[in-house]
Amino acid sequence: MERLYHSIKEVAEQLNVNTSLLRFWEKEFPQLKPRKNDKGSRFYTAEDIQLIKEIHYLVKEQHLTLEGARQRLKSSKDEVTKKQEIVERLTNIRKELLSIRKGIVANTK
Repeated sequence: MERLYHSIKEVAEQLNVNTSLLRFWEKEFPQLKPRKNDKGSRFYTAEDIQLIKEIHYLVKEQHLTLEGARQRLKSSKDEVTKKQEIVERLTNIRKELLSIRKGIVANTK
């Protein structure tokens, strides 16, 4: 069973970004609203994490400005979601293929 909430540290590690970047994006993208407890600790849902992946895709991989990423998320969110998911799947397939290749090379030596 998947957890409902993830800490900012867990999300940052999962996406290989700094926690400060997540806090910055929270200020820049109004649709990103993680829950906060009484101490102010942030907790992200699966939907929040998906949105962060889409922002990361637009800003880091597509090299859009923050304003460009905001506009793209407003105008064509479904398209961005699909493209980001495809890139994520292809990246995972590449990692798996490289792992298989490494195993084959190791067995031939």
